[in-house]
Amino acid sequence: MTNTNYSYPLDLTWSTDEISSVLHFLNQVEKAYETKVDAQVLLESYTQFKQIVKSKAQEKQIDREFEASSGYSTYRAVKAAKEKEKGFISLGK
Repeated sequence: MTNTNYSYPLDLTWSTDEISSVLHFLNQVEKAYETKVDAQVLLESYTQFKQIVKSKAQEKQIDREFEASSGYSTYRAVKAAKEKEKGFISLGK
């Protein structure tokens, strides 16, 4: 069972719009695990995320923190979306 009371790995130096974009991406990852998500929508939100989180090291840190608190991997969700390209993906059990 996934912990529904977790915190998001956010950088408080980000603007409100940047935080919103990062949250949108993380919400798409959650949807991939909890129900299903359109692969294209997830990839578009990932593109926005990468405009904010440019370094691979910071991206990996966010993935580790998010997975540690939620059980959801941004890396696996993006990988599945890239493989699928079109249609829906679901990483839940």
